[in-house]
Amino acid sequence: MSGRITTMFNRLEGGRAALITYATGLFPGRKESARLIKAMLDSGSDAVEIGLPFSDPVIDGPVIQESSRLALENGATPGGVLELVSEIRKETEKPVMIMSYYNPILKYGLSCFARDAAGAGADGIIIPDLPVEEMGPWKEESDREGLETVCFCSVTTTDERISLVSSMTTGFMYCISLLGTTGIRDTVNPELFPFIERVRRNSECPVAVGIGISNPRQCTEVGKVSDGVIVGSALVKTVIDGKGVDGVGRLVRSLAESLRENGETHNS
Repeated sequence: MSGRITTMFNRLEGGRAALITYATGLFPGRKESARLIKAMLDSGSDAVEIGLPFSDPVIDGPVIQESSRLALENGATPGGVLELVSEIRKETEKPVMIMSYYNPILKYGLSCFARDAAGAGADGIIIPDLPVEEMGPWKEESDREGLETVCFCSVTTTDERISLVSSMTTGFMYCISLLGTTGIRDTVNPELFPFIERVRRNSECPVAVGIGISNPRQCTEVGKVSDGVIVGSALVKTVIDGKGVDGVGRLVRSLAESLRENGETHNS
């Protein structure tokens, strides 16, 4: 399988790390959500994850929890997020992914969700609470629709399990940089670097690092050892703090610039 996600990593290989940004779907509202995502892509994001709001977001910290709560209060639904994906797809050829907990997908119906997500123009689905041992039925449906599969591992994942996760991954390996929920951190976890070395030894998938990365300095640091850097909570907090599309655009530009400069240094 070689979709937009794989193509993106192939294009950037040997250069710089990809910048992948996250937005909670339909937060703070339908029109504003579309404008924020477009601003991310226009400001230098290489790919975007659109979160499907859920009432029990176990991996998310207070910032993304709050954005999900507000989106749900405003009437966010899986169908509404798929409509948002369709709108974004009309204006970009960059990868667009949906991040969702498994419960909404299961309730929607695995085959129906895979079909509708692919039809809306999604390139991949990220399901943080679906372990690889239980992923078979979903992966069968997603593969049928040409959706790339993003799987997770963390600093506590064994070498054997990294190999297992890699065997189910078709987009990139989502490497969690620390123990805990999503959120802004002051420093990069020093355990990340030996962890990424272990992932490289036990997997051939592109490696993207997320959770706890929020500023250009951290992007530079993580971008030196990974194929992609994922930033979420810092962007959502920018919206919660009232800085709007302009604030999100400024932050994404600074993150993208740090990775471009890092790539230029790497290749010099």
